[in-house]
Amino acid sequence: MVCPVGRKQGEIGAGAVLIALAALAVAASPAHWANLVLGGLLALCGAALIVHGLTLRAPVLEVEDGEFRYIRGRYIVRIPFGDIGSYYLLSGRTRSLGLCDLAGRPRVFPSTEGRRASRPYLPLTGMTSRHKVDAFMAGAGIPPRDRSLTAGR
Repeated sequence: MVCPVGRKQGEIGAGAVLIALAALAVAASPAHWANLVLGGLLALCGAALIVHGLTLRAPVLEVEDGEFRYIRGRYIVRIPFGDIGSYYLLSGRTRSLGLCDLAGRPRVFPSTEGRRASRPYLPLTGMTSRHKVDAFMAGAGIPPRDRSLTAGR
């Protein structure tokens, strides 16, 4: 399952709009220096947004060979199914996936940003549908975690 990236699409679209505005500013009065400077700045900002949008990577969830995989660029998490007891989803601006061990304790993962901190969840994207993640995890045979104090088995 590949998570859709709305930010990527937004940045590429905004960059294209800025480049179009740059062309419009220069075409309005190509002899005036202020329009040339404004057009150049808009074009640089638009190009930077497009380049940054193209470098964003969408997280991928895979199930293969008896293991669960989370891939986001060069960051890869591989967990055997025997070590996963349940899962939970954290909602918010960036939806996240948490995995629990067989005793119901949240698993801790190293940070995806290369920092030394660790976190008990794997970041997805804000556009990821809760129902799609539930369907994917059900297909993988991983049950959802109960909201009680007991383990989610």
